Amino acid sequence: MPHQSKLSSRINLRRLIVLVAFASAIISLANTFYATFRVQRQLLIDSTLEANHAYAHKLAGSTEDFLQSTRQQLAYSAGLLARQFGDRAALNAEAGRLRKQTNSFNSVLIVDARGVVQGVSPETLAVRDTRLTTLGAQQALRERRPLITQPYLSSVGNLVIFISHPVFAANGDYLGYVGGSIYLKQKNILSRLLGEHYYRDGSYLYVVDQKRRLLYHPDPGRVGATAGGNTVIDAIVRGENGSGRTVNTLGVDMLAGYAVLPSTGWGIVAQRPTLATLAPLNQLMLNTVWHTLPIALLTLPLIWWLARLISRPLVQLAEGASRMDAPGMAERIGRIGVWYLEAAQIKRALLVGMSLLQNKIGKLKSDVQTDPLTGLANRRGMDAALEAWQAQSRAFSVIAIDIDHFKQVNDRWGHAVGDAVILRLAQLMRAGSRDHDVLCRNGGDEFLMLLPDASLDIALQVAERLRGRVAEAEIPGAGAITVSLGVVSSSQQDGDSASILLAADAALYVAKERGRNCVGVNEMLARHG
Repeated sequence: MPHQSKLSSRINLRRLIVLVAFASAIISLANTFYATFRVQRQLLIDSTLEANHAYAHKLAGSTEDFLQSTRQQLAYSAGLLARQFGDRAALNAEAGRLRKQTNSFNSVLIVDARGVVQGVSPETLAVRDTRLTTLGAQQALRERRPLITQPYLSSVGNLVIFISHPVFAANGDYLGYVGGSIYLKQKNILSRLLGEHYYRDGSYLYVVDQKRRLLYHPDPGRVGATAGGNTVIDAIVRGENGSGRTVNTLGVDMLAGYAVLPSTGWGIVAQRPTLATLAPLNQLMLNTVWHTLPIALLTLPLIWWLARLISRPLVQLAEGASRMDAPGMAERIGRIGVWYLEAAQIKRALLVGMSLLQNKIGKLKSDVQTDPLTGLANRRGMDAALEAWQAQSRAFSVIAIDIDHFKQVNDRWGHAVGDAVILRLAQLMRAGSRDHDVLCRNGGDEFLMLLPDASLDIALQVAERLRGRVAEAEIPGAGAITVSLGVVSSSQQDGDSASILLAADAALYVAKERGRNCVGVNEMLARHG
């Protein structure tokens, strides 16, 4: 409980509104930033994947065009060589022309049907009149069709790809083949085609064949190596084109686009580090935060002002509710200005509640000071009136009343008839009194009439009039009854209210001693009836 009261003293409605508004703004802003970041991040990733795929597809098309061009060159050369295959000088000249004219090959060989080199360029290779037993040479002799080999080691130790075309005589006899070699670990046409890519921010290209061997890589040391497990290379082996997120051999997260050459099955891969792709977004979000922060700080005073404006009527109503017993609080609450529905409803409910509470308190107070049977004042009500008059030094007269032989009424007719007698007497007392007179039932069959500002003579008149009306009244079940009355005035009796009441009792006793149904006052007695 102490902890709760301490907490409640710290937190009020204004602080709660500011806290909720600030928390809502922060959460909304954070959610907006996060959603924006996620959307922009995915857009960057998707656009990079699409761009890399488009780039890889474009390079694959260029490489495919190059291969088709080399095949056409070799086919044209094969047609020329068919007419001069026995002229070695012509063969050497044609080999030189093929190598130098387009710069497509690192070397060119013209080989007869036995696999012996008849023409070569450059001549520094020193393989003329040599029978070739390499993989590419054997495959060209065996298949006798245009082909592009898988990478293999040449007779002089170069890792090459061999592109060849068969040479047939006019009568259809197989004369041999003409072919060009691309040295994968030296400067070649592939490195010129693919090496023009600007390798910034860690992005790069590579080419892989169907056996996962690297045909081109920006790191020459990796050319000819077999790539390990990689989702992109797996897709290329399946002959698929597309894009995807993968991790390279160095453990770097990459965004890759890839395309497969239809004629060879080679795959060209263009990829960029994911971090490099997202770096501009991170800086953009940071700049957004810095630009948003001043606006958020400027919004705080507005939130505070609005919280004050909203909470002020509720705070005032709460203060009024905590001091409902203070004088004039209902009027103060009524003057509180409210400008929105909920506060107005609370104010209305509070005022209604205070009114009901005050009525309830008034009723309880009245019940405490009222005799439940007759509705006349009881001993407490009488004491309160006497105390107030004495405090004001206000003169008053007292009429003490007692029902004659009331016990016999109860014993003979029962308590119900006795109660009817008491109620009838109370009615007659009210009928013969003023509005500001205090009428009391002092207990049992004893009653008092307190007459403020009334002299002894007036009190005697009131007493005599009441005595006569009671004597004349017929009460069902009881018949006629009489009362004895004692009258005293505070102006003729020294002492406090208690002594005045005792004097009234003494006057009543005088009336009873003189035969009842009369009014007694000091030593004076008036008898009627």
